[in-house]
Amino acid sequence: MGVVTLTRLVDRLRPWNAPLEIPDCPRGWETGAPTYVGIGAQRCGTSWWYDSMRRHPRIRRSPLGKEVHYFDRFWRGDAPEDIAAEYASLFPRPAGQLVGEWTPRYLADFWSIRLLHRAAPEARILVMLRDPVARYRSAVARLQRMAEEQGDRVRMPSIGDATWRGFYFQQLRHVFEFFPREQVLVLQFERCVQDPIAEMERTWRFVGVDPPSEPPERLLKHRQAGRGTPQLEPDLGGELAERYREDSARLAELCPEIDLSLWTSVAGEGRARGAVVADAAAR
Repeated sequence: MGVVTLTRLVDRLRPWNAPLEIPDCPRGWETGAPTYVGIGAQRCGTSWWYDSMRRHPRIRRSPLGKEVHYFDRFWRGDAPEDIAAEYASLFPRPAGQLVGEWTPRYLADFWSIRLLHRAAPEARILVMLRDPVARYRSAVARLQRMAEEQGDRVRMPSIGDATWRGFYFQQLRHVFEFFPREQVLVLQFERCVQDPIAEMERTWRFVGVDPPSEPPERLLKHRQAGRGTPQLEPDLGGELAERYREDSARLAELCPEIDLSLWTSVAGEGRARGAVVADAAAR
């Protein structure tokens, strides 16, 4: 593998180390703060949802793709003074078109939401959540696949990160310190799988567009029928569910739209097993 290729691979896996690339703004287009920003959560179906949502005729795909990872790089506290202008430059679009991004890392990193509010205080904020134990299983399976592809092993800090990302209440309450509740749409992956058209129509209206006459084909062809993730050992799964249970209950109080009965790992029988939802649907 050449040095340039290896460098690009490292940048892709660690976007906070990659140089910022400002996309071109074609003549007649405009730049501005994104209309919407998805902030989480990882392994909760955000790629499926973003890809379906942006197929609306009035929503344009970000030139940098789904995940911009702009705020990741400022973990040292060295965000630029002109952060709003710099962030806006990443979203060129024709007049009248909506554009945004969805970086699941933002919800997990304590500094990102404050910076997002500085950069785009009017953006509509999107969050997709999933049964926390099922989310953990999916994240760990991804880590194992990536390690095998690189001839490496899973690093313990990555496991800690995978665990933290399921504490949704702890993360979301911080979001509401900066953004009013009506500016944040909290979606539940399991409900989106059950009724994708109604939930997508709700998403489109939230970001400011009317639903089209026909839903995009991509919305109805998510990958739920794909490969499932390995189950956790019963003792480990039960302990993890217990750790998440109080946080999930507080989340349901904060966000009454969350139906805990859909999260079998933290609500009732079978809670230690987690929701058996195919991993590929949640990418």
